[in-house]
Amino acid sequence: MGRINICVKRAFIFVCVLIGIISTLLLAITLFGHGYAHEAEEIEEILPGIVILYVLEAAILVLSILGVYGARKEKKWAVVLFSVGMSLASLYLFVECVKAYNSKNEMEELTREEHLAMMPLSGAKQKDIQRIYNMQTNFKCCGPVQGYQDWGTDIPISCLCSDEDSTDFKCVARGNNTRFVIHYPNSDMSEDDDHKGLMDEHMLVYEEPCLPILISFVGYEISLIIGTLVALKALWDIGVALAITILCQMRRKVNVPPVIFTSQPPQYRELCDTAECLK
Repeated sequence: MGRINICVKRAFIFVCVLIGIISTLLLAITLFGHGYAHEAEEIEEILPGIVILYVLEAAILVLSILGVYGARKEKKWAVVLFSVGMSLASLYLFVECVKAYNSKNEMEELTREEHLAMMPLSGAKQKDIQRIYNMQTNFKCCGPVQGYQDWGTDIPISCLCSDEDSTDFKCVARGNNTRFVIHYPNSDMSEDDDHKGLMDEHMLVYEEPCLPILISFVGYEISLIIGTLVALKALWDIGVALAITILCQMRRKVNVPPVIFTSQPPQYRELCDTAECLK
């Protein structure tokens, strides 16, 4: 068995440890996300994907441990398992990157159609109203398509543009004959009395509609996922390349000069004394 280059060996161990740490973090994030989404209505749809993540991340963690063990103990079988397993995982990740890239436009169009189906908001379901209400609060926008006009005469308080927001976001004066109302997320009730008639003409609302912001955010999320997958694949490919290098060095034979043994005594030549040789 050949001698492994110490620099290649250390680089391979470092990459394996890094892969193991990242796999552990991803496993923890998946576990946390599973617990967070456990009560969601769509849990049955995303459960197969969560199971695949569990299996993939656990397998990568085991492979990284095998890689460190194989490099330190110079066990060829462990390095072979690492290289084969990581190659298959890298191939799977490449397929997922292609799928995510192809689904980007589809997801953006699906988001558009889903929110356009809520129009007009006067006849939208309470669940959809709650989603739009939360979206306006998070994105600092108002209405899905045409701004505050999508709400008609009753504008939710989440569209209200405060003095602090007016310096960072585009705000406009709301139209006449409109009023701010507070939509409670879990009921069909609105608060009447004092809050229902906030009729100050100087109050501003967010100008930007929410749907373009949401579509842009969805595209950004998909691009971020693709970038993360590409970075992981590059790290895994580096590990595979280093593993193959170590395997080649293990297979390389060390040239040792042959040692010949003989049973016959060596032939010596008798040397004469200097004085005798001069005679």
